[in-house]
Amino acid sequence: MADFIREIPDGDNRERAVCRDCGHVDYQNPKIVAGAVVVHEGKILLCRRAIEPRRDYWTLPAGYMELGETVEEGARREALEEAEADITLEGILAIYSISRIGQVQFMFRARFTNAPVFSAGVESLEVGLFAWDDIPWDRLAFPTVRWALEAWRANPTGLLGAPLGNPASDPRGTGRSGAT
Repeated sequence: MADFIREIPDGDNRERAVCRDCGHVDYQNPKIVAGAVVVHEGKILLCRRAIEPRRDYWTLPAGYMELGETVEEGARREALEEAEADITLEGILAIYSISRIGQVQFMFRARFTNAPVFSAGVESLEVGLFAWDDIPWDRLAFPTVRWALEAWRANPTGLLGAPLGNPASDPRGTGRSGAT
């Protein structure tokens, strides 16, 4: 097993974990979370968590990205995993930087791709569509859930905002064939 020490590597200005044997630097970087505010006829899809942290509290379909996927793919995968929902992303809603826990969260606006078909996935106890006044505000799992809901409420049409992802004609950065 490698033996790591804490030191400032050459050319750096921060203390890092460095392997005594080979000099490999083990960079610790923020985790990226991808999720979506999925809306159907003014109601928002929420999932009651089946896992810690915050088991039994309500959240938006969201979670950590996997290696090899784009942030958009991560948001769609999380909706499938947590709510068995096939969604179409409509644009970026918000980006949150939570430095105290080392997270960057990308939240998208979304709708169901076809009919509003959903059910609890393995990480959810139940899922449902909630009108604004019926959202269980005192049982939301994380502050960013409230922030994203309030961001959606402040601009439900999504006419403002950033473009959605890399251009489809440019595969660079996606890990797909044809990338240079």
